[in-house]
Amino acid sequence: MRHPRRKALGVFVPLALAAGLVHGAGAGPAAAAAAPAWATAAADGFASVNALGQNGTYGGRDGQTVTVRTQAELEKYATAAEPYVIVVAGAITMSPVGKEIKVASDKTIVGSGTSGHIVGGGFFLGTGVHNVIIRNLTIRDTYQGVWNDKEHDFDAIQMDGAHHVWIDHNDLRNMADGLIDVRKDSTNVTVSWNRLHHDNKAFGIGWTENVTTDITIHHNWVQETEQRNPSTDNCAHAHLYNNYLEDVPGTDITSSYGNYSRGRTSMVLENSYFKGVNNPVIKDSTASLVQRGNVFSGTSGRNESGGTGFDPKAYYAYSLDRAADVPALLKAGAGPRSSIGTTAGTLAAAATTLTVAKDGTGQYTTVQAAVNAVPADNPSRVVIAVKPGTYRELVKVPSNKPHVTIQGTGASRKDTVIVYNNAAGTPKPDGSGTYGTGGSATVAVEADDFQARNLSITNDFDEKANQSLSGHQAVALRTAADKVFLDGVIVTGDQDTLLLDTAAKDRLGRVYMSNSYVLGNVDFIFGRATAVIDHSVITLRKRWDGSSAGYVTAPSTAAGRKGILIADSTVNGDVSNGSFYLGRPWHAGGDASLDPQTTVRNTTLSAAIKAAPWTDMSGFSWKADRFAEYKNTGPGAGTASTDRPQLTDAQATTQEITDWLGDWTPTTS
Repeated sequence: MRHPRRKALGVFVPLALAAGLVHGAGAGPAAAAAAPAWATAAADGFASVNALGQNGTYGGRDGQTVTVRTQAELEKYATAAEPYVIVVAGAITMSPVGKEIKVASDKTIVGSGTSGHIVGGGFFLGTGVHNVIIRNLTIRDTYQGVWNDKEHDFDAIQMDGAHHVWIDHNDLRNMADGLIDVRKDSTNVTVSWNRLHHDNKAFGIGWTENVTTDITIHHNWVQETEQRNPSTDNCAHAHLYNNYLEDVPGTDITSSYGNYSRGRTSMVLENSYFKGVNNPVIKDSTASLVQRGNVFSGTSGRNESGGTGFDPKAYYAYSLDRAADVPALLKAGAGPRSSIGTTAGTLAAAATTLTVAKDGTGQYTTVQAAVNAVPADNPSRVVIAVKPGTYRELVKVPSNKPHVTIQGTGASRKDTVIVYNNAAGTPKPDGSGTYGTGGSATVAVEADDFQARNLSITNDFDEKANQSLSGHQAVALRTAADKVFLDGVIVTGDQDTLLLDTAAKDRLGRVYMSNSYVLGNVDFIFGRATAVIDHSVITLRKRWDGSSAGYVTAPSTAAGRKGILIADSTVNGDVSNGSFYLGRPWHAGGDASLDPQTTVRNTTLSAAIKAAPWTDMSGFSWKADRFAEYKNTGPGAGTASTDRPQLTDAQATTQEITDWLGDWTPTTS
C-alpha cells in the first residue's frame, strides 16, 4: 500500500509567544517564565487515579517553566532529574531521523499555541518514568517510504513500563511505525483530544503477558490509519469513549480494523462514532468488550461485544458527549490549539457552527446569509456547515469577519457546490459598469484566517455564448487576505480561475492549498499572494473553441516576497502535447517594481507542458523575474537549460513550503 507522503510544514519561531512565554532581555537559549494554566493542568481518566505512589498526573508544574527552540535545549530539560514545564516554541527537527528523546519523570512538554512541532522524531518514556504530560504538540514525519515498516521503530510517543502519563491535544502523523505505543505494563495513562492520522499503525497497547495496564482513551480523532486504532492487548481496564474513527473513502489508506480488544483485555467502549471503518469493533474470545451508545455509519465487517466489563465510574468521574455530536466536536477541538482550556467544555465552545441547507433543514438557505450572520470582528472561529446541494449565489466574506470556515458536509467535495457565472465584462445589474476580473468571483474572501474544505467553487461562465462581452476572465475564487487555508476543495473555471491576491500591495497574503483540484486554462492560478499549492492536482482544460493553449500561473509578486509555489502535485489534463506554459510574469498595471515568482518542484508534469515552459507577458521578460523548477518528473519535465532553469539542491532548501508560510502553520480548526 502506498503512503500519501505529505510535505512538512511549520518551521518558525513566533514573534510573540503564548502568555508569559516571551524571552526577556538578555535571556539565554531557554528562559524561565510563569506558566499559564494550560501548561500546568492535571490529567483526567486513569492518569488521575492515585496509584504506584503517584497522586494523579500533573507533570512539571512544581518546577521551572522554560522555553525551548532547539533539539539540544529540549533534550537538556526533558532528560533532567528536576521537574520542568517545557514550552516548545517553533519546529524542532530531530537528528538523526527517528530519534526519540528519553523523557524523565515530572515533566510537562507543551507546544506554544500551534507552533510547537517535533519533526522527524519523538519521545520515549522508559521503565519507572512517571508523571509526564505531552500536550499541544505536532509530532510528525519520520516516514521512510515503506508503508508497513518493519525496519524503523520510529514512534511519535513510545512508553515501556511508564506510569501516570497524559497525552493531550496533539497532532500525530506520518511516522515510520506507530503514532503511540503504550507497552510493557505501562499504566495509568490517559490519551485525550488528539488527532492521529495518515499512518499505518495508530495506537498499540500491550506487548506484555501481564494484565496490568489501566488506560483511558477519549475524544480522539483517528483518521486515515490502517490498523491499531487502537489495539489493546492484555489491558486490565481499557475505557474508550467519545472517539471518532474515520476512514475516508477513495483514498490510498483503507482501515483493516477499528477498536480491538485482545488477549485478556477488559474494554468498555462508549458513545464513539465510527465512519466508513472496516471491522469497526473486534474482540478475541478471551477478551471482554462492553459497548454502549456507539454510532456506526457506513461501516462493514465485524462489530463484536461480549463479557462483563467494568464500571469506569468506580475509578474516576467522567461525563459523556452524545455520540452524534462527536464528529463535529472533535473536528473543532482535537489537536493543538492556540489556547486550550482544562476541560472539554472549554474546547467545545471554541467554534460556533452555522448550518446551511437549500431544503430549509438548516439555519440558513444560502451561504451568504450565514456569512451575514457572523458578528463583525468575531474573536473565534465560526464554521459554516453547508449541506450537499448546488448553491447558485455569490458569496463574499468581508474583511471584518475573520476566523470563518466554509465546509461542505457531504461525503465528497463534489456534493456541495457554490457556483455563479459572472465574467469581467458582465454588466452589473445596477448599470454602474462591469464587474472586472476581481469582481467576477463566485466566492470572494477578504477576511484573514479563512478556511474552506470539502466543497467545490465554480465559475461556469459560458465563454462561447458570450463572445460579445469585452472581458472573458471569470474567477471562481478570489482571496485577498492572510492565512487562507484551502483544504480538500475543487476550484473550477477557465480563464483566471483562482485569484490569490493580497489586501494591498504592501500587505502579506499567505494561502495554503492542500489535497485539492484546480481546473482552468489561461492564467488560471494568478495574483500577488504568497501561495502554496501542495499535494494537489492542476487540470488543464481546452479553450471554449476546443483549442489547447494556456498558462498555469501568472504571478504578480511584490519585490521581496514569495510568489506561487507548486509542490508535490500533478499537472495533467485532456489537452494537446506541448500546448501549455507553466507560467508568465504578470506586472499588473505595467508595474516594473514587481518581481513575479513561480517555483514548481517535486511535481509530475504531463506532456502538455512545453519544453520551454516559461514565457514573456506584456513586454516583461520572464528571465528578469523568478521562475524555476526542481526535480519535477513525468513526460513534461525537462533538464536544466537557459530556457528551463532548475534550482540547485542548495537553492531548493530555501524554497520549501515553510519558507513560504513563515510563522504560520495551517491547522484544521
